[in-house]
Amino acid sequence: MTNDLGFTCSCCGVQHLELPMNYSTIAPYVWDESFSDRSDCLLSSDQCVIQAQHYFVKGLIEIPVIGSDDVFSWAVWASLSRENFARAADRWDTPGREAEEPYFGWLSSDLPLYSPSTINLKTHVHTRPIGQRPLIELEPTDHPLAVEQRTGITLDRIHQIAETALHPTPDNA
Repeated sequence: MTNDLGFTCSCCGVQHLELPMNYSTIAPYVWDESFSDRSDCLLSSDQCVIQAQHYFVKGLIEIPVIGSDDVFSWAVWASLSRENFARAADRWDTPGREAEEPYFGWLSSDLPLYSPSTINLKTHVHTRPIGQRPLIELEPTDHPLAVEQRTGITLDRIHQIAETALHPTPDNA
């Protein structure tokens, strides 16, 4: 999803026609490309298994945009127990799967725009209807990402995120 507000980047001065309203991580932070050739590892757009011991699903951390009906989102990975991963996988294409109780997980994506690290924040993974990524709800702590999920963010904050994503530095890459 993008927004038609556009913005002028304070880093490079370029007028960008759209303000991105979502960002995505490719794989859990523990994924290594050397796993690609292993039979006990899998990385798809929605699920990841590492050495038949670590299990992950991709979902959305949704953040309300203050003063609007818009939602900003991070597509991130959460680890699940073997049992919960198997249960979620068994119901992946089952109508009504959204009635499942949320699964406990650990956030497994590093979002370097946040300090301290986002790795291993406690989550609840809420299954949604077929075709929709799960909703990842962070434990209500004082971590800046958890606070943003609870209280929302401004368009200025989204501009800041876009500029940081477009112009990474060693500190936020």
